[in-house]
Amino acid sequence: MTMARTLAASVFGAIVMVSGGAFAAGGGAHAPDRDWTFEGIFATFDLSEVQRGLQVYLEVCANCHGLQYVAYRDLGMIGYDEDQIKAIAAEYEVEDGPDSDGEMFMRAARPADRFVSPYPNSKYAAAMNGGAVPPDLSLIYKARANGANYLHALLSGYEEEPEDGFELMDGLSFNPYFPGHQIAMPQPLYGEDVEYADGTEATIEQESHDVTAFLAWAAEPYLERRKSMGLTVVLFVLVLTGLFYACKRKIWADLH
Repeated sequence: MTMARTLAASVFGAIVMVSGGAFAAGGGAHAPDRDWTFEGIFATFDLSEVQRGLQVYLEVCANCHGLQYVAYRDLGMIGYDEDQIKAIAAEYEVEDGPDSDGEMFMRAARPADRFVSPYPNSKYAAAMNGGAVPPDLSLIYKARANGANYLHALLSGYEEEPEDGFELMDGLSFNPYFPGHQIAMPQPLYGEDVEYADGTEATIEQESHDVTAFLAWAAEPYLERRKSMGLTVVLFVLVLTGLFYACKRKIWADLH
């Protein structure tokens, strides 16, 4: 599974970079650095912002973008109980079957199902979006260099008017952080797009931050476990090295 996710991330990253360069020459502006709890040696996810990010994804992003590598039951890792997960999954339908008559049928999604795609297939998705297939967001955090900062800057960086002298192609939006500065995705967030369950004010800045945190978790749901194991191994090696060094000094002291 890990190898599959890594391979998918590489392929997806290549697709995103190619599509970005197709609009115009030149890369996007450097995304400002921000403090993220899930980056660094002692990385950890702030569950409150990840949960708010899930709300932004479900109410805004899920209309066009899927999460094909994330199952509804995975939401248990960010603080949702079994009943809440069942309720979230049941809002969507998936195709199942065949039944006893050999027919496929639709049923409510279950916790074991992966997040339901907004489109039945890629051709339909392209037809509904002017020929462009909205990318799956499962690995978008890994697919972009400077992932979290880039995603936040992109989502909050749309501008109504392009820079002086910049010719914006029909049907595209100006965003200085996107390679080529023009992007097929219209501005997705405007502030107050959602009514946060915890009462947090839903500004563009806040929504961009929260959904970025959620997408980082979606790409690396076992990040905290991996970081914790890594620190444990490092501490073990340090202790073991100290013991070996002490043994060496003791042995050579006796020999001398």
